[in-house]
Order: sequence, then C-alpha cells, then structure tokens
Amino acid sequence: MKKYLKVFLLLIGTCSYSQSTIKGTVTDEKNNPLPQVNVVVAGTNYGTTTDFDGKYEITAKLSGEQKVKVMYIGFFPQTKTVNFSGDATVNFTLKESIESLDEVVLTATSVKRSQKETPVSITSFSAKDLTKLNTSSQANILRSVPGITTENGGGEVASNVFVRGLPSGGQFQFNPLQIDGMPVLSTFGLNSSAHDVYFRTDIGMKSLEFIRGGSSVLYGAGSVAGIINYTSETGSATPKNILKTEVGTNSRYKADFLSSGQLGGKDSNLFYAVTGFYRYDEGPIKTGLPTEGYQIRANVKKVTDKSTITFSGQVIDDKVQFFLPYPLQGGSRTRPIGNDGKEILTLQTAAVSDISYATPNGMFTSNIKDGVATKGGYFMTNFVHDFSDNFSIDAKIRKSQYKNQFNFFTDGSGVTGAKAVETQDQFKATRGITSGNFTTINGAALPASALLFENRIVDRVRPLDELVSEIKIINKMGIHTVTAGTFMSRSSAGDLNITTSYLSEYSNRPGLVNLSGYTVNGLTNTATGYSNKNITSNKLAFFLTDQIKLEKWNFDIGFRHETASGTIENEKSKEYNLATTPYATGIAGIDKVIWGTGAYQRAHVSTSDYAISLAALYKISTSTSVYGNFSKGYFFPELRSVKFDALGNPNTYSPEKIIQAEAGLKYGKGDFSGTVALYSANLSDRRNVQFINDPNNSGGFIEKVDLQDTKSYGIESTWNWRFIPGFAFNGTFTYQKHELTKSENNPTYVGNKLARQPNVMTKLGLSYDKSNFDANLDYNYAGDKFTNDANTIKLEGFGIVDLSVGYTFNVGSDNETLRVGAQSFNLFNSAGITEGSPRLGDNQTDEQFFVGRPIIPRTALMNLTFTF
Repeated sequence: MKKYLKVFLLLIGTCSYSQSTIKGTVTDEKNNPLPQVNVVVAGTNYGTTTDFDGKYEITAKLSGEQKVKVMYIGFFPQTKTVNFSGDATVNFTLKESIESLDEVVLTATSVKRSQKETPVSITSFSAKDLTKLNTSSQANILRSVPGITTENGGGEVASNVFVRGLPSGGQFQFNPLQIDGMPVLSTFGLNSSAHDVYFRTDIGMKSLEFIRGGSSVLYGAGSVAGIINYTSETGSATPKNILKTEVGTNSRYKADFLSSGQLGGKDSNLFYAVTGFYRYDEGPIKTGLPTEGYQIRANVKKVTDKSTITFSGQVIDDKVQFFLPYPLQGGSRTRPIGNDGKEILTLQTAAVSDISYATPNGMFTSNIKDGVATKGGYFMTNFVHDFSDNFSIDAKIRKSQYKNQFNFFTDGSGVTGAKAVETQDQFKATRGITSGNFTTINGAALPASALLFENRIVDRVRPLDELVSEIKIINKMGIHTVTAGTFMSRSSAGDLNITTSYLSEYSNRPGLVNLSGYTVNGLTNTATGYSNKNITSNKLAFFLTDQIKLEKWNFDIGFRHETASGTIENEKSKEYNLATTPYATGIAGIDKVIWGTGAYQRAHVSTSDYAISLAALYKISTSTSVYGNFSKGYFFPELRSVKFDALGNPNTYSPEKIIQAEAGLKYGKGDFSGTVALYSANLSDRRNVQFINDPNNSGGFIEKVDLQDTKSYGIESTWNWRFIPGFAFNGTFTYQKHELTKSENNPTYVGNKLARQPNVMTKLGLSYDKSNFDANLDYNYAGDKFTNDANTIKLEGFGIVDLSVGYTFNVGSDNETLRVGAQSFNLFNSAGITEGSPRLGDNQTDEQFFVGRPIIPRTALMNLTFTF
C-alpha cells in the first residue's frame, strides 16, 4: 500500500521542495502594477501569476542561472537571467506591444501561452480594442475575425455568424459564445435563440478571444468549430473607475460604467468589479418602436495563498428591435420608393403595436412593440484551488434563468400565390375576394394606385432555464500538463409562436389598411399560425487533454466523450371558428383562429459521440513557428428538428460528424506579426433546419429538415504592421471553396455552393495611437454569395467602413483622463444585401420586388469617457 501511495504522489506531483525563492513586482512603463501576469521559469514547469498589486513569488527546487520570462496581453514579453542559488528579488517593467502573437492566451484549458506557441488559430481583442468596436452588436465585433462572416442587417441581437465554410442558419451554431469560460447557452436549438439574445457586451470586458478550428475541443464546453470567449474584468488593489456617456443618431442615449477595486482595508484579500449600462434609442432604424434597457454584471473575488473563489452574476432587462428582410426594388434590389414617394427604410411599424383578438384561451394581445425583450440573468461560482505548485482543481457552476420574448415582423403574407407587394386588384384576385373597398384605418378611401403589403408578426415566448457545471483537475508533470474533467448541463426552454397577419400600405413605417369583409382595424380575419414546444436537454461529458511542452515542440492532445438526451413536447393545434363557438367574444369580423388544443406529442431521444484532437507546433526560431492540427468532432442536432411520424414516434436522432484539419505558419518580430493557414472542414449528416412558409396553410410556417453533407477548404492570413511610430496597418484575408456533397431532399443540389457563404472575406484596418490621439479606420468586405442551397439567387459582395477617433485629456494629478470620441458605423452609408428571404427557401425569385435584408444604414455616435 505504501509503495502505491508513493507512486500516486509522484504522479500528481504534489511533492515539491524548494531551494530558492524568487519574488518581485511587474509594472508597466507608468509604474502601474500589472495583475494576472504570467511569470515562468523557462524550460521548467515552475511558474505563477502576479497578484492584484503586480507581485509574484516562485519557490523552486532549482540551482544556477535560469531564465525567468514574463508575458502579458498587449505587452512585449521580457526575460531575465536569475541565479537560483539563493533567494532573490527581480522586478520587471513591461513595454506596450503591437506584436499580437506575443499576447498570452487566457482561454486555454490549463497552460497560458502566447499565440506564437499555440498550435491553433486564435484572434484576440484587448479591452482597448473592444472600445473601438460597436459593443451594441456582436456582428460589428466579430466581423474583424478572419474566417468569420457576420451579417450586419438584423440589428443589435441574433447576429448571424458563419465560420469557415460551414452550413448554418447563423446564430452561433458552430461557435458558441462564452462568458468567463462558460457557454451562454449550453444547448443550441431548444428554441432557436441566438446566444447574444441573453447577453450584451459592455465595458467590463478584459478581453475577447476567438479560437478557430476543431482543436477548440481543448478549450470550450463541447465546441465544434470554434469558441468565442469573453473574460470579465476583476478587481485589484489599484482602483479603476470608468464612466462613459454616449449620444447618437436616432435619439440614442447611453451611459456605461465600470468600477473595480479592493473591499476592506489595504491588506484585504477581497476584490470586486461591477459594470453595466442603461440606454434608450429608436433603434438603428426608426420604426416608431423605441428600444431601451439595462444590464448590470458584477463579480466578487476572494484570494488566499492557495485558493480563489469568484462569485459573478448578471441582471438584464433589455428590449431591442429585430429586422428581417422586406420587399426591395426588383432587379436592382435597392431600398424602394413607397406610396408616399419616400424611400422605404423599414416596413416595421408602431401601427400594429396594439393588435389583439379573441382566442379559445381568452384575449390575446401582441407584444410586437417590445421587439426582442430579455429579462433575467445568471449567477456563477468559480472555485480554483492549488493543492501544490503542480496540482489544482478548477470548478464552475452557473444557474441561468431568463424570460425572453422574440417578437418580430416577418417578410410577407406567406399566402400561396401572393406577390411580395400587390396592387389592390392583385390582392383581391389572389385571395378570391370579389367585393369590398380599401380604406385607411381612419376610414378614408385608399388611392387606387396605392400598393399593398400584407405582412405577419410573430410573438415568440421563449423562457430559458439552465444549470451548468464544469470541473477540471489539472496536473503538471514535467513536460506534460494533463487536464481531466467533466461537463454537465440541464436546460429547459419553451417556444410558443403565435403568428398574426395584418394589411398595410407599402411605405416607410406604414399605416394599416382595411378591406371590408376581410380585415378589422388592419387585422386579417384569420390569425395564421400557432406552434408550441417545450424542450428539455441533458448533457454529460468527460474529457482528457495533455499539453506537452518541449524546447522546440508543443503538442496538444485531447479526447472528449459526450452524451446528450432530450425530451420534446409538441402541442397539437387546430382551427377554431369563433363565429360559431362560445369563443366569439372578440372583435367582430375576426372569425377564425388557429390555436392549441392542449394535447401534446411527447418523445425522448438520446445519443452520444466522441471527439479527438491532435495538434503540434514547431518553433523554428524565436520569431517563427509552424503548426498543424487535426480533429474528429461532432455536433448534436437541434432537438427542435426531431419530427414525429403518423403514429407519434420520433424520427432518429444521431450526431452530425465533422472532420477538420489545419496547417499554418506564425511570425512575429519587432513591428510586424502575421499568420497564414490552410484549412479544411468536412461535415456529414448535417440536419439543416429551415423555417419556410407552409404551402398547405396560407400564412403559417413549417420547419423543413434536410440531411446534408458538405465540404470546404480555404486559405486564411492575418497581419499587423507598425510601419512608423504610432501608425499600424492590420488586416485579414480569407479565400474559401465550399459545396454540398449530399442533399437528401434535393439530390440535384449536390455540387452547389453553401447558402450565405462567400468565397472571399477581408478586413483592412489603419490605426493611429500616439500623443493622446487615437484613430481607427476599418474596411470589411464579404464577397458574392447565394441566398439558398438551390443557388438560384446570387447576392453581390459589399464592404463597410467604420471609423473611430478620440483625444484623451489628462484631467487630474493621479492619471485621471477624459477621452472625447466619435464613431461612425457604415461611414459611407454603403448598400448591400445580407440575405434573401429564408421563408421562401429554395423558391425565391427576383421579380418586380425582391425580398432581402439590407445592411444597417450609417449611424454616428459621440462619447465622453472618464477614467479615474
């Protein structure tokens, strides 16, 4: 027994006896202490991070001269030779760096390394970088990442994100969004909510990292093709306070704040950080439906010699408007001219904000005026304990609960045979109406030449409740850092969808129209759709990774096994005739409604799969390294895609398979850094879910599932060059090829390009930061793409220019500053179409009117930022 105990102690590395203690302080050039700086003894597994006063201490069983290396995001690394024959004090002063490949990656499973030493593709943004981007939208932030296409047309939330030639409806399907190492949503597809619906980026973010490729299985909670991780600011012994006020176009008013510091006296080991915002505006496009809300996030951290425990949480109550495609000018696809002779920026209108009607469950009132309304939050605990210098545990648990209503305007009537925009005669003929007159909502006769637009609003009630935990045990054994862990989650969500049709003019923010015998107060005489689902998901994963560090080589090896199960409840629905039943208590003329019966179809499904990841990096020199990685992974299909047969049995539920590979080079020296990589991704058994108009139910929707295989490959490059002091030129370029290799529903589509994926993407940036003045000019371009898998509609590529400028004044004797800034997004008001109509699927045509979603018009902001 004693023999086995000795072997066990040797394996976990808890026996560590010191000969020398090296300690000191790490500061920047202004003598500010730098917390969480990595301090390591090169060629050994001895290392630590600085505390909140910038202090560090390493006790090691070493002798003679050793190289001690200090690394921190945004600063040049520094190495000093230290004699470990006795105790010593060694201080470091770091210089700010533009060489991004020397920045330390925080997201890694256990070993903090510079990007130059990491065998995967990583893009990172510091807090300073994030302040130059539009923090209201993930699309504006992520479009600067190579290999990523984001569609800037939907507004502030539910950004569509497409990664490296993979098929997707967008919404972070293959690249989950994480906050402090935990996914915002542990299971995608419970109610088709995008991750950014539940979270807003604020000024309390320390960094953002995007890890691309299949090797991200080492870094995230079951990520498939990438992981987006935000790291929050935490407090230190040096107080930090930021107040930011902002005004902008469309009556935008916003106030942001961040406060962090120490709780208690000077010797206290308790620290805090709190951040948040309040804003009011009329959205990026004026609809007459204002948006407003707030978010507050906070954390409290207690630090002891061996342990750190952090309590963090979020409270959000926010409403934004979401924009879908609408009928544009056919052929040119430009924003059209409406009945009033003015350009149409949006067909969303406050005129429908009070629509209500009778149902079998009583009166229903639409919440369309609230847009995407999110209310709730999360509470998370993160406990880290070092049993020794080499053996530690990292445990996280988070409870989330949200009330979410995703209320939105669709892109047309969905009536079979109806055109997107109709004359009054066409409108009657399509619906078989032979009599009646068109009038405005006030009773005035509608001009005979006025065009009509029948549209639908969808009220989606989507509550979410989650409990998620992750436990990792980390053991450093010589050249090996072994991490073993488990990930568990239980999620439940509802998805109640009520679709209502109304009739309006074809003009900007249109008024409603009545047709006698067909509408009442603009509402058509049939509420067109009802769908109600409740879905519960359980996940259990085990993972094991080894990160091997040699003098010239780094290896990452990972294995993950995960089991997923789910319960699906689908409520049946039918059409109720309110004129002949006891429910006729609503508005006269509204005589039909499709509503739930209270009877459910229920099913339970489960499956499991595994992922492996292999990655290697070779350091050719201190400035150059080459790397390659390979992974076999999986993606669990959306539980909402499970269908029932005629007997009420669920169809099969099995994982989608994905194989990815990448090889590249990283170079960084002095004022230049860059990367180039080749990559490929093959996906099989992909359940592609589309929400399309129901051909058998005029105005309703169905979910169409196609089993697909796809393949893609490409080349990707990044660069950052400080060509003269203060000025830097940076950019990314991606060229990719992609195609469908199988379509179960449409075999003739094989060989077609993937929908909504361009072949070319690039970002060019020019920045200046010197003598208190800063400026940033970015140009983002996405090339031509097809709206659907049929490749019948091609959309031309377009570019967007963003500008940010500021000047910082010193306003106090203790480094207090005031920055006066201005920003413009889509500076030149560029036009472009991000997508056609998903609801038309493969049947979309380019007729007199083309249903498409333009990019958001130019917005401008002015802000003041106090830092003290």
